[in-house]
Amino acid sequence: MEAPWRSLSAEELEKQYSPSQWVVRLGAEEALEAYLQTGIEATRKARVTRRSQLDVPYGDGDGEKVDIYFPDVASEALPFLLFFHGGYWQSGSKDESAFMVNPLTAHGVATVIVAYDIAPKGTIDKMVEQAACSVAFVQKRFPDNKGIFLCGHSAGAQLAAMMLSVNWSKHGVTPNLKGLFLLSGIYDLEPLVSTSQNSPLHMTLEDAGRNSPQRHLEVAPVTPVCPILVAVGQHDSPEFHRQSWEFYQTLCRTGCKASFEELPSKDHFEIICNLTQEDDRLNQVGPGPPTPL
Repeated sequence: MEAPWRSLSAEELEKQYSPSQWVVRLGAEEALEAYLQTGIEATRKARVTRRSQLDVPYGDGDGEKVDIYFPDVASEALPFLLFFHGGYWQSGSKDESAFMVNPLTAHGVATVIVAYDIAPKGTIDKMVEQAACSVAFVQKRFPDNKGIFLCGHSAGAQLAAMMLSVNWSKHGVTPNLKGLFLLSGIYDLEPLVSTSQNSPLHMTLEDAGRNSPQRHLEVAPVTPVCPILVAVGQHDSPEFHRQSWEFYQTLCRTGCKASFEELPSKDHFEIICNLTQEDDRLNQVGPGPPTPL
């Protein structure tokens, strides 16, 4: 059966993969600015109020660094959450992405904000490899952790989901993965190849297929390793809804312990901005109290 997106016109496909066009509370530019400012303020607050190690290298490249934020308890036997920021693999940084740090560290969860080389410097292949290296680094640096949780937003959800298909033996460690939180993600990259989002990425169809979590699971189902939450905002575009639902269904078919949530009244940006709030729904199902996934 032909994929639904193939019947869309070029203009409609472009709109479907332009998240700011679907925001109902603000205009497109205002929504993007509010998202950026929320991330900047959350990061500033986290760096002022939380014990941290900033710009810690996980590889040899200039962009291969993480910021690690710790709860007040002085222990390395903690749950760790790694966050991969969004930005269509071409914008964003760890320096404006500490959205969930204060709520999670307040619940005893160490939080790691991961930097990676965005386009045009980085390719999709390189970003996926960097994501894997960051996960391996945290496991090696904190071997007594109580579990590693991965969270990704938008493009970052693709990076987090690709970790299900990593051959960890080449990294010399098997991470203690305990859960994935995939927020408003893209799991099949092929529809993006013919949109303007691909201009700085220069993805070929082969690149897109190789880095699509959906394709990986269809070809080589993974052994279930941990619970996986696939979430999408009510006001995300129909294509983002389709991608999230189909990836969730594929996870279920492979035997993974997957769950799906459409978050009411939230758009593509609110789904991550609201993680600054301790009472946000996603903070209630995260790696810390009150309820695990």
